[in-house]
Amino acid sequence: MKKLDWTITVPVILLVLLMGCEQRSTAEQNWTHYVRTSGHGLSLGAVDDIIKGATETHLFGIEVDNSLTGYYESFLDPTAKLEAINAVVATAHAAGHRIFLYTEGLETITSDADQKEHTFFKDHPDWVQRNIAGEPAIFGGESAFWIREGDEDVWISPYAQEWRDLYMERVRQIAGTGIDGVYVDIPYWMTHFDGWEDSWASFDDYTVAAFRKQTGLNAKTDIRLGDMNDPAFIQWINFRIRSITDFMADVDRNAKSVNPKCMTIAEIYPGIDESAVRVGSDVYELYEVVDVIAHEYNEGGYTAANRSPIHWFEYMTGMFTFRSFAQGKASWMLSYSWDGEENIEPRQAMENMFLSQIMAGTNPWDARGHVMSGSNDYAARTEIFKWIGEHEKTFYLPRESVDPIGVYFSPVTRNFFPRELETAYKGIMYQLLQTHTEFQIVTPRTLGDFQGQVLILPEVKCVSDEEVALFSEHFSKGVTLVVTGETGKYNAVRQHRETNPVHAILGIDPAEGRKISTGDQRFIFIPECPGGAYYKQAHQEFNSYAERGEYLEAPFYRASRDFVREVLQVAGMEPAVQVDTSPFVASQIARVDSRLHVFLANFTGLVAKERAVPIPVENVTISFPGKASAKVHLLPFLGEMREIAGQWQDGVLTVVIPEIQRGAVVWLNE
Repeated sequence: MKKLDWTITVPVILLVLLMGCEQRSTAEQNWTHYVRTSGHGLSLGAVDDIIKGATETHLFGIEVDNSLTGYYESFLDPTAKLEAINAVVATAHAAGHRIFLYTEGLETITSDADQKEHTFFKDHPDWVQRNIAGEPAIFGGESAFWIREGDEDVWISPYAQEWRDLYMERVRQIAGTGIDGVYVDIPYWMTHFDGWEDSWASFDDYTVAAFRKQTGLNAKTDIRLGDMNDPAFIQWINFRIRSITDFMADVDRNAKSVNPKCMTIAEIYPGIDESAVRVGSDVYELYEVVDVIAHEYNEGGYTAANRSPIHWFEYMTGMFTFRSFAQGKASWMLSYSWDGEENIEPRQAMENMFLSQIMAGTNPWDARGHVMSGSNDYAARTEIFKWIGEHEKTFYLPRESVDPIGVYFSPVTRNFFPRELETAYKGIMYQLLQTHTEFQIVTPRTLGDFQGQVLILPEVKCVSDEEVALFSEHFSKGVTLVVTGETGKYNAVRQHRETNPVHAILGIDPAEGRKISTGDQRFIFIPECPGGAYYKQAHQEFNSYAERGEYLEAPFYRASRDFVREVLQVAGMEPAVQVDTSPFVASQIARVDSRLHVFLANFTGLVAKERAVPIPVENVTISFPGKASAKVHLLPFLGEMREIAGQWQDGVLTVVIPEIQRGAVVWLNE
């Protein structure tokens, strides 16, 4: 998507500032983990201003955009745009910056197409995606804000091999400039413009032929579109996700074939909901084949200024989930802070957004409004990004679990039962975040390595035989399983199982209803998932209490505490680190650089579109296991690190923080 604001200009500053650019060792992690960025329109005349402005506002990792593959003219002849890329790469590297180039994936525009004999579609109608009726994915200025009147916007099949060969040649040419990253936007099947949402495209000849080759099925005649009970449609869903994943893997291979250090970055908007299935860009799958994902993720409100407290927890849940999918790779957040909300100061919205992102371990992206470039407040960005840079290792070194409760995320269940999985999973995560219980999000890729004492399976309806075997192995080793809803009812391709293998592991008859075992093998079976119920309850109650900062008598507060308390009691588990504070504070407990850390983000008192300054929380109590000689440090958001005194008794060091405003990190030094 072409989202740069070309009206923003960056003030020119003295060239000497270039020499002050931050340097870092990349021995532990590559540069992508420390990015704090914004976008810039690229031309030869803009190169010096881009680099100077980035230095002045403490960016690290600079996005530039000249849409080399996104416009038909430069796709055919990239000479001029490659010249600009070479120039900005040389200037950026001389100044110590890292730089990456935005370009489009499966979308291309022919500018002023209504005045041209040759356009992408006129020259290559067979390359374009189509719906089941054969209508091409071709659009004009009314379809999206980045398409001008008179332009032709087309969406291309990744199976149009002649186009794909030329596209990969352009990727190699971009990487060959020595650039640090190739950033590919919108690698989607066209299902997100008006009228295409239920199309489940594409049915162009190239794609239909590829599907027939892989499955033996004719996509035009053998599928009942939208019918999750149709095995052929299940194959179509899997094929579409696999196709986009393979396309991005191909981009990565081609970029690294000429520049092994070039990072491949995918920008996608789907999070953990059904949109991933529709557009075919599955964040879980893509993390395996790219180096970074830039998440245009705006759950619960398009801007930070629009977000209510419960939606901040929804947003945090999404980010923590992305970090679990990433498995050590970086996660960038192309989210938006403010877009004209009259009662909110831009700076306050920016602070809330950046706070939430760094507390989740993700990387911030500043932008003006809903584009990719500029800023709503350059002075605020400069101050905040400088502070993040000074404390970057606190936020971006790897976070390791201590003694977590595991929460299982099932991508396959998300594919075929998206709403049930989403609400159940988010409801469980809300309860752990709001009770300040250490958690670890577990996926099929990390299930075998899980070391926690408890694993919650929230409506994991679809499970493979491999997953069943690992659930059984963990259970036999003493892990407490919390099984909810219809977990285990279907296999990995949504076929109903005659015998539920998860019930067999527990040795239960689900007809008997709720059941708890506290013997050698401990479990809780709950026929109605408490996650789904809590999701509904929290969305009804949470905001009204959070606006006032009151919670002790709130039904949602009792429900979350009762659930977590029961899980801990059945498991015979005592949390390693204990945090006592408001449920309107989101927390993560983790070990960073061998030290116990608690990351805290306060959303008390926030009101969507009305109030972006949180009510401070008082007397936050944290208990660490440690020696009497240990020291505890506090780093308030945008503040200075300081040591805080605690009381030690029986191997536990307890500190009380008189007040936390927007957020803070607290850690133990032994």
